Amino acid sequence: MFIPLYDTNHLRTIRLQYVTIALIVLNVGAYLATTIGGESFANAAVLGLSFIPSVVHHTAELAPQFVIIPENLSYLTYSFLHADIFHLGGNMLFLWVFGDNVEDALGHFRYLLFYVACAIGGAFFHGLVAPDSQAPLIGASGAIAGVVVAYLILFPRVKIWILAFARIPLRIPAYIPLALWILLQFTMFAMGGEDQISWACHIGGIISGAVLVLLLRRRNVPLSDEAMLSPLPATAPPRKIAEPADGAPPPPWDRV
Repeated sequence: MFIPLYDTNHLRTIRLQYVTIALIVLNVGAYLATTIGGESFANAAVLGLSFIPSVVHHTAELAPQFVIIPENLSYLTYSFLHADIFHLGGNMLFLWVFGDNVEDALGHFRYLLFYVACAIGGAFFHGLVAPDSQAPLIGASGAIAGVVVAYLILFPRVKIWILAFARIPLRIPAYIPLALWILLQFTMFAMGGEDQISWACHIGGIISGAVLVLLLRRRNVPLSDEAMLSPLPATAPPRKIAEPADGAPPPPWDRV
């Protein structure tokens, strides 16, 4: 639908978005590890670390050689696995463009909790919709969906650069592409879109993000760009320079 490139939203309370950077590094590192390890290693990692609803709900069991972690941990670990470089790159680009300002608005620790909770919320809703599914769920999209809706709630009128339809550069208010993106997720979920995309996971992340950003944002962070768009305080009118008396020499000029 669109590719985010850059926003004009500067950090206000933190110097560096190191949680966002760390999350990107973890995701890239996990992808490289599974890729370098070969196909058999990648398959084992996917089965052992992905979220499989039927396994979590105890209607199916993994073969013992694929059991790596307690099954409930897969509510989070699935979000660090990706199918290919395009899957990874798309999620990380969204996280890079929008994650820093959400981290700024929440603070480092609460932002980390927010990200983790959105990932868990995405897996939970996916499992609620398809409790008997044996297909592994992987990808950070649930957490990213939470970040996107948080950005929309906090900074809807900030101008962002996007590539519309992957080729048309536009600089428009954030609420236009982000609201359309969220609407697309609900539409595809209702229509039963592509089988290989879990729209339910996206919806779970969106719902989690919308609720949690209201609870976890800093107290002094307004909603909907209120601080950025509030009128400047009134200033006193400029003083009139006194005119020299008749016959008096003019004041000296300042030289620059």
